Amino acid sequence: MLPQVEHELHKRRRSRNIGLLVVLLGFVALVFGLSVVKIPQGDMMQGYDPRPRASMLPPDPDPPAPNAAPVAAPGTPAAHQEASQ
Repeated sequence: MLPQVEHELHKRRRSRNIGLLVVLLGFVALVFGLSVVKIPQGDMMQGYDPRPRASMLPPDPDPPAPNAAPVAAPGTPAAHQEASQ
């Protein structure tokens, strides 16, 4: 049997593929490393929520006073009770 001689084109293609593999593995390692550094504590993670949360807002220095006589919204059973009294 004759030994298989690899063509120069195949050698260059293999070296390019190995180079691309190294670059991709480096990118994956970089993204993983940045993720680990950015998220050091799992309990502090919060997903995106478009609504403001009270836990994220600063405390109000002058909170409004509670209403002594709240008014029922029209069309609710409480509004009908107030109208009949």
